[in-house]
This record gives sequence, C-alpha cells and structure tokens, in this order.
Amino acid sequence: MRESPPKVITIPAKPEAAAQQTNKRQLRVAAYCRVSTDDEEQLTSYEAQQNYYTDKIMTNCDWTMAGIFADEGITGTSARKRPEFLKMIRMCKQKKIDIVLTKSISRFARNTVDCLNYIRALRELGIAVIFEKENINTLEADSEILITMLGAFAQAESESISANVRWGKRQAMREGKAIIQYDRLYAYEKGEDGNPKIIPEQAEVVRSIYHQYLTGASLRMIKERLEAEQIPNVSGKAQWTITTIRSILRNEKYCGDVLLQKTYISDCISRKVIRNTGQLPMYLVQDHHDGIVDRKNLRCRTGRDSAAQCRKEPLQKECAHRHGILRQQICPLGAAGLR
Repeated sequence: MRESPPKVITIPAKPEAAAQQTNKRQLRVAAYCRVSTDDEEQLTSYEAQQNYYTDKIMTNCDWTMAGIFADEGITGTSARKRPEFLKMIRMCKQKKIDIVLTKSISRFARNTVDCLNYIRALRELGIAVIFEKENINTLEADSEILITMLGAFAQAESESISANVRWGKRQAMREGKAIIQYDRLYAYEKGEDGNPKIIPEQAEVVRSIYHQYLTGASLRMIKERLEAEQIPNVSGKAQWTITTIRSILRNEKYCGDVLLQKTYISDCISRKVIRNTGQLPMYLVQDHHDGIVDRKNLRCRTGRDSAAQCRKEPLQKECAHRHGILRQQICPLGAAGLR
C-alpha cells in the first residue's frame, strides 16, 4: 500500500488557445432596437438605430449578421407585446445567435423582472447581451448586480413617465378634450377639423336600428334584417352580431356626446385594461359633435328602466351623480332590455 500522497500536476490555462478555438468561426450577432412612441422624432431615432447596428455588425470581420430586430412604437414594460423581441429570443433558443447588441437596458426592457429573466436564460445558453450605453456584457461576472440596479432605475423611470402621461390625459378629459377611435365606430369618420364626421349612408342604418328597436323589434330580429338586406357592418362585412347592435344602441356618441374614461389601465407593467365602474371619475362632454339620433328621442336611465318602458317613453339622457361618482349608461333600453 502506497504511503506517499498522490501527486497533483497543474495544467496551466491557455485562454489564448480557447479564444482561437472560439474564433474559428464568425460570431452571429443580432441587434435589438425599440422606440416607445410613433412620433416623427422617435421614428427618426428608430431608423438611426437600425442603420447604426447594421453598419457596426457588417464592418466587423469577426461578426456575421444574425438580424436586426426592431419594435416600433411599442412600450418596453412588457415583452409579450413586442413581437420582434420575442422572435429574437426564439432564435437565441434555437442557437442561431451568439451575441445580442442593444443601446441600453431601457431599450431591452423597462421591467426589471423581465430583463433579468431573459438575461439569465440567454446566459445559460452562452449568449451575451451587450448594453452599449452602460458598457455591460452579461457574460461577465459582475454584470447582474449592475443590471439589477440599472433595470430598477429604468422601471422607475417608466412608471414616472406613465404617471405623467395618465395625469395629462385625465387633465385633457376634465377640459372636455376627447380622443375617438374611429376604426370601430360605425357611421362616423374623422373630419378635416379632427371631430367626428357623419357618414350619411351608415347614419341611416343607425337611425333604422334605433327605430326598429323602439317599435318593438328584438336585437335578433334587427340582426336578421340587416343581414337579409346585405348591409355592411363597420368592417365592411354583411355579418352582424347582437353585441354590435347592442353597442350601437348604448353608444352615447350617436347623440353627439362623448363619455370619457370608461376604462383605465391598471399599471404600466401589466397594462391591463379595466372597466371603470366607479373607481375613477368619468367626464361627459355634451354636444361634442353632430349627433345622428336626436337627444330628445333618447333616454338614458341608470339601468332601472325596463325595455318596455324605454320603448314607450320619449328617450332623453340623464346623468346621475351618486356618492361623488359620475354614473352614466348611455342605453336607450336599460340594462334589462338588451336581449
């Protein structure tokens, strides 16, 4: 039996040889760009980022282009709403990218949790993310603590910006300034003055829907008549839904008014849209634009009228201020009558 301890021989490291082994092939480099708004100044920055990274990658003889991924006019607080970012991550998981270049942590993600999760996942795959502004390479040992700190600052900045934007929008609502989404609004288009402009042919359809309902037709009967006459809906198709007809009957815009803050966004991270049932004030802007249905032929109850009452009585809008909350339901038939 041997009494002497085993001999240990140290084989020195050869980082140069390892580097040469790695450098036998060109590294596949991708770049990620993002701007959070679609105004002209930001779009110029967006194009500049794309051009910059294209030149940077193509002029490096050790690199080969793996792609430029760019999300335009999209917030960075949630990765789920950034299709190009997710496409880049999928390519990384498929081992088609070795390095990701990006301008800064705030361009990569403003959500600290998302930022760290994606960086860790890429690091496990041996893929480096290089943040140029902060001069951070995620494969380096001390990178994560720096990214955590700077990512938290980026998220705090995003939350501050979001709060300022919300305040500005609510202030505009108090002053009666309305932003209308025309893509889903039947019988109106944006006029030259920026206000809703009536589309005469579609306005006649709206008047017909109101008339039919108030004279006793059910929503299903109205739907069947519209489809039988091949009348196109807001999407240009001759297929109507009861939900669409119900929405037209409830929409205050058809009598020339606009009700603001029907919904709100919970926070800048999840960006969940929540229906406002009294959590925040609403703002009713009367006579905002030309109405299709005369207000004196409409009656807005607070959901207590039956369908029969709504059909028999002259309809006229009412707003009830209860418990300090402006309650408004633009519904010519009451909540119980829309079937």
